[in-house]
Parts: sequence; structure tokens; C-alpha cells
Amino acid sequence: MNYREESLKKHAEWRGKIEVVPRVEVDSREKLSLAYTPGVAEPCLAIQKDIDKSFELTRRWNTVPVITDGTAILGLGDIGPEAGMPVMEGKCALFKAFGGVDAIPLCIRSKDTDEIVKTIELLAGSFGGINLEDISAPRCFEIETRLKQDLDIPVFHDDQHGTAIVVAAALLNALKLLDKRLQDIRIVVNGAGAAGISIAKFLIRMGAGDVVVCDRKGVLNEETSFNDAQRDMAKRSNKSRIFGTLADAMKGADAFIGVSGPNCVTKDMVRSMGEGIVFACANPVPEISFEDALEAGAAVVGTGFSEKPNQINNVLVFPGLFRGALDVRAKEINMEMMIAAAKAIAGCVGDAQLKNDYILPYAYDLEAHKAVAAAVAAAAKETGVARGK
Repeated sequence: MNYREESLKKHAEWRGKIEVVPRVEVDSREKLSLAYTPGVAEPCLAIQKDIDKSFELTRRWNTVPVITDGTAILGLGDIGPEAGMPVMEGKCALFKAFGGVDAIPLCIRSKDTDEIVKTIELLAGSFGGINLEDISAPRCFEIETRLKQDLDIPVFHDDQHGTAIVVAAALLNALKLLDKRLQDIRIVVNGAGAAGISIAKFLIRMGAGDVVVCDRKGVLNEETSFNDAQRDMAKRSNKSRIFGTLADAMKGADAFIGVSGPNCVTKDMVRSMGEGIVFACANPVPEISFEDALEAGAAVVGTGFSEKPNQINNVLVFPGLFRGALDVRAKEINMEMMIAAAKAIAGCVGDAQLKNDYILPYAYDLEAHKAVAAAVAAAAKETGVARGK
């Protein structure tokens, strides 16, 4: 199937992938009077006295916006907020299908950080959490940081943290297959944008032995970094003090994680790793094809594509993660909750099932999403950020 052509046809048929459906009937005077005026005045007054009642008396508790400014849509780049709508709608459909979360696409027509932050803050009272999506670096770092400081509901940038969580889950299981430990290996991350920086931070926090981050110029260092996030990562990473190109970094590395651009990894570069792990996640064209990476000797290969084995896709993360956070009314999504999500995803593939071409559960595995939700909720309670049961 030509997915692109068929998808365009289907989108023309669907005319949108989500819709609003009422949860109450309004087909009589009594029902209308309870759902709307005059009865609705009573819950309004209750919320006026105690804003927290908005989580009990409205759908706020289960509603999340999927927010973009259209500057980093998939692998398409800055195509604008309206052009990003199909992706945001798709994300909302996945929220509902896999997490039971009501999600609303919000595409903001601004690239100004202050405007975006202010807009989200003004709308936050309508939602139980905030999901940021496809906002380019480095503005995405500041937007998320400021919102986390100012809001008392979970704020999550999926391109950063969702990607980091699912990559970590895949890596844990790939290492199990190869009988290696995270703390003993060297990992090369190619791509120093939102996803790459977050993956590197997350793996370091989980105890990775050495993480080397590369961008277009080669191994990241403080002198050549474009922004503060990259300079900070240059300080934290590269314990082995490797310098030079991506090819230099990959020699002898145990794992390669690509969140960069198409065809930037050769077979020779994979061969230089030995029996390594290759996650080539660039979209729509990976750093190296699944077949070429295997042919070059990689022991475990993953990509972002559903038609290949080992799809590494953050759809395994965000529905369950928000489900768990919303269920306990978490005030934030912290590192412990994210680590719990990664371990829960990895744990969904038992030792008997684990193979070189099966290191992650399938995206449509509902039990996997339930496992993530339960693990996240438990971690929220353990770390004191839960405000519900």
C-alpha cells in the first residue's frame, strides 16, 4: 500500500479524525434543565467557591490539549500550525483509543515564546494536563520549563520525553538480549534537537555508562553548540572524550540512536560498532535503512516505521502516561514517573517473547498502555505528586 496516497484519500473521506460527543442526553425539558440552565448554575457556584471542584464537576479531569506552533511537524519541519492539524488530530485519536483520554488539538499561530506560554497559561483552567507537540528547539525547552513552573497540572513535551521513554524501553530490552548492562556501554545519540537532548539526559539519569551526542558538525562540544541546552549536554556527556565526526563516535560504540536526518549513517559506520544496537528513528527517511543496518552486522535494529520490526514510537508512552497522571490528579510528570513508564513498556515483553525482531510491545497493545498507566500512577503516589486516590 502507498500509505501517503491512501492516507490523503482517507483524510478527504474522514474530514477530521475526532469529534465531540455529548455524555448526557438533552432530549427532554428535565434533562435539558439539569445539563444546562437553570440547573447548571449550582455546579458553577460550587466551582467558584473551590476551583478544584472543576476536576469533579466537569470533564476537565480527563481532557488534555495537544498543542503545537507548527514549527517541527514530524520530519516535515516548519510547515505552519494549520498544516500540523492532521498530526495533532491523529495524536488526539490515539489518546482516546489507547488511554481513554479526551484530547483537543490546539494549533497556535505564533512562534513567539512569550505569546505561546501566555496563551497556554490562559487556557490551562480548562484542562487536566498539557501535551506539547512538534515545537522546534530551543524554544520548546523554555516553553516547557516556564509552563512547569507556572502551572499546577502536568506539562509534557512528547517529542522530548515521550521519545526518550520509548527509546529507553527499547534499549533496555535490546541490552537484555545481548547480555549487556546500561551502565557498562557507550551510546551515540545523533541529533541534538529536542528529542536527542532529552534522550541523552534520560539515559544518563537512568545510569548509562557513557553517552556521546552528535549534531551536523560532529561530536557535541561547548564551543560549537548552538544553544544553552546543547552546551549543558556537552558538559554532561562524552565521558570518554571522543572528538570528531559521527563516524569517529560510532567506532566501538555499543548503541546508536538516531533522531536526526536521512541516510547519514553508512554500512561501514555500523560495521565499526561490532555487534551493536542501531535505532534509526528519523522520519520519514531513517539514518540508515533497517535492511542495511542488519546487513552491516547490527545485532538489534529498530526504526520509527510500523511496517518494520521493532517500531520505536512514542504512541506507546503518552496515552498511558497521561492516563496514569490524570487518574491520580498528579500536579506534574516527574523523572520517576517517566522511568516507571520506560520500565513498564520494557516489561511488557517477557523473556520468553524477547527476540532480535521483537523488543517492544506493539503500539496497539492495550495491555501495554494499561501497564504504563498503572506504573505512572504508582510512581506519582510514591513521589508525593499525586492529589487523588
